[in-house]
Amino acid sequence: MLASGLAFVAVNGIVKYLGTVLPAAEAAFLRYALGLVFLLPMAGVLRKARPSRRAWAVFVGRGLMHALAVILWFFAMARIPIAEVTAINYISPVCVTLGAAIFLGERLAIRRIAAVIVALVGVLIVLRPGVRVIEPGHVAMLMAAVLFAASYLMAKRLTAAAPPTVIVAMLSVWVTVGLTPFALAVWVTPTWHQVLWLFITAGFATVGHLCMTQAFGLAPVTVTQPVTFLQLLWATLVGVLFFGEPLDVWVIAGGLLIIAAIGFITWREAVLNRRGITPPVGATEV
Repeated sequence: MLASGLAFVAVNGIVKYLGTVLPAAEAAFLRYALGLVFLLPMAGVLRKARPSRRAWAVFVGRGLMHALAVILWFFAMARIPIAEVTAINYISPVCVTLGAAIFLGERLAIRRIAAVIVALVGVLIVLRPGVRVIEPGHVAMLMAAVLFAASYLMAKRLTAAAPPTVIVAMLSVWVTVGLTPFALAVWVTPTWHQVLWLFITAGFATVGHLCMTQAFGLAPVTVTQPVTFLQLLWATLVGVLFFGEPLDVWVIAGGLLIIAAIGFITWREAVLNRRGITPPVGATEV
């Protein structure tokens, strides 16, 4: 999940750099269409895969849902600061954690619940709702966060039916299919410079999805999701160092709270691992 977070922050930086030159739907389509190149090494695994009809339905449904979320995310990234996009996206891990308990049967340990609550307080400090003006980018990111959460829960369910490479490949294919009509409706001829950067974006995103899906297969969602809060720190640094976005004491305070929550839960998991009493996937302890 740490590697996944770094890869996605790189994606954030590149998309922010490209800005609003290309329509959000077209930029999203090019990112996924160019990313299909990275599926070639997986061709052998894909040929051997025999998903069930139910798995196929989840693959298609997840891809179309993720396509809409990606359009909204590209729209938001080009219009509001990277730190704000990342902070709002933390609604997604919270929805994932709650959804895992409701739909996947995962039980929440008290320390994990506490860590999520503390991290969310940090996010609220960063955003300061009621003080900031709500812009279309904020609304788009709120909607994207909920859709991403649903997509991640579907990915967690799929880890029991297919290997990570197949899950990531199916996502790339079906998101590309879902984005095609939206991209064609607003198509603007891109430059080679823009295509190159979107190709690099596709590479980072593919690595991020592979790492994330692998993490979902190794541990409960309630364990892996709190690690994503570190992305706020990295995204804020990218915004300040490369795009001149302001950094104030509220962002620092909220970020420290988030890091403290993640540090605590990581330390507790390490202690339990050394004791050899870490529960199996789907179980937990108070």
